[in-house]
Amino acid sequence: MPGPALAVPLAYQQPPPPNTASEALAQYQQLSQQVSAVNEQLLAAKTDLDAKNAALNQANQDLTSANAAKQQAAADEEAYRGQVDELTNASFQGARFNKLSALLTGDSADDFLERASALGVLASDNSEALSKLSAATNQAASAEKKAKDAQKRATDAQTAAQQLTDKITKTKTDLDAQIDKVEDAYDELSGADKSTLRGEQDNSVYLAGPGVGGQAAAAAMSQRGKPYVWGAAGPSSYDCSGLTMWAYGQVGVSLPHSSRAQYGYGKSVPYGQWQPGDLLFYGSSAGSIHHVAMFIGNGQLVHASTTGTPVKTGAAPTGGGSDYLGARRIAG
Repeated sequence: MPGPALAVPLAYQQPPPPNTASEALAQYQQLSQQVSAVNEQLLAAKTDLDAKNAALNQANQDLTSANAAKQQAAADEEAYRGQVDELTNASFQGARFNKLSALLTGDSADDFLERASALGVLASDNSEALSKLSAATNQAASAEKKAKDAQKRATDAQTAAQQLTDKITKTKTDLDAQIDKVEDAYDELSGADKSTLRGEQDNSVYLAGPGVGGQAAAAAMSQRGKPYVWGAAGPSSYDCSGLTMWAYGQVGVSLPHSSRAQYGYGKSVPYGQWQPGDLLFYGSSAGSIHHVAMFIGNGQLVHASTTGTPVKTGAAPTGGGSDYLGARRIAG
């Protein structure tokens, strides 16, 4: 599918990276990358926690249903057991045949047939009651097993969620401390370094391509110039996965706030066969993804790259980093 029409002024072409950079800027960029990695760990953990809490809620619901089924099965079992006891007792004492006593004491062949028929009714009733008792007993055992299973799943999910919550708390504390260092380092940069970090601002007119992907790309492009903030998901600031999540959210597609989690959505796209709206991921492996950008067509991407750099466009895929991993098509 061809890319959307993209008005690209001559001055738009991505300038080559500077041959030299100040040591302060290099150190700042390295520190920012480290913080971005911690931020991604935090976002991935929060996404995982949401899944674990959902599993916990489901397990608790299953436990409630299983306990209710267990109580009903126990009541049915007791009722059918009482019915069996009554029928069994009746068969011995003849209580069921008081109304047929005349027939049962008769001497004719007809009397005998009537008596046999009455005994058959009793046997049939008792057999039905025994069958119901057996079914109720099995149901009670099954409900007991389901209740124990749901209880274990709930306990395991609760333990996992608590452990992950503790990890998130520690990671957030570490992240906050590192962010403080990055912000201090940014304040120490020269005006020239800050200008280099911001890069050129693309103000070209973007014409969205067809389909959901093109609309998502248009939404992301509308946020050019907004500042990068770790953990932000718009509409005034973004981190990388916050931008892609927000853009797709504008067209009714829900994504998690984590580049690693987003990598699990949609379908894989071969290198260079990207369409507007495709997500480009960066990292040495799926487990170490630290950045995501969005392809917008004409060999370009848009992304929220790092603090001090606003949402901007760049060449695809190198504009998003040197460790391009793969792409996913979320829609279409």
